[in-house]
Amino acid sequence: MPLALVFPFDFDVVASLFDMGKLAPGKAAGRGYLDGQFLISMPSISDGPFARTVVYVCAHSAEGAMGITINRPAEQITFRDLLVQLDIIPEGPEIRLPGAAGRMQVQRGGPVETGRGFVLHSSDYFVENSTLPIDERVSLTATLEILKAIAAGNGPQRAMLALGYAGWSPGQLDSEMQANGWLHCPALPELIFDTNLDNKYDRALSLLGVDLGRLAVEAGHA
Repeated sequence: MPLALVFPFDFDVVASLFDMGKLAPGKAAGRGYLDGQFLISMPSISDGPFARTVVYVCAHSAEGAMGITINRPAEQITFRDLLVQLDIIPEGPEIRLPGAAGRMQVQRGGPVETGRGFVLHSSDYFVENSTLPIDERVSLTATLEILKAIAAGNGPQRAMLALGYAGWSPGQLDSEMQANGWLHCPALPELIFDTNLDNKYDRALSLLGVDLGRLAVEAGHA
């Protein structure tokens, strides 16, 4: 049975997840929030959807937080399958996707609303009333038009597609961080868009100069 997708969805729904004023480039600086940063799960999170995950934080405020996991493949569907299901391309092996579209992966963005699609992408692509800038380098678009552009070779220079997202209620993420559930650091677009998912967790830790073996021991004695 094909995966039931809600893609596209109304821009008002996107705007309800993210306050556009909070996501404007540069707004996060100095607020004490984590917009545009990586969350890296601690080894103490040993199972469940966040074990060994790296989450790119799209929005964080007193009202809660939302992010996209960047290192979990969605094994039940390929990018080609998704395009066929959404009637963007016809079914058939003779259809070849151009360039980066042919290497595009579908990822599991998180456990919330797993049928919704989100595209994180480089800031060279922007559609009025459809694209939300997160910082100067990364934006988010969640409409069908970006998938059509990617399939046609006219999309952003770099992009990743995720189904679902990670969400936290007011104060929840802050509490989890105080309980040593997460590390955080500034995000690198190169890591967000890298298609080698297997080593993203270790590479994210290396941004902090963290040795995973020592971290695991310290977490075990916390």
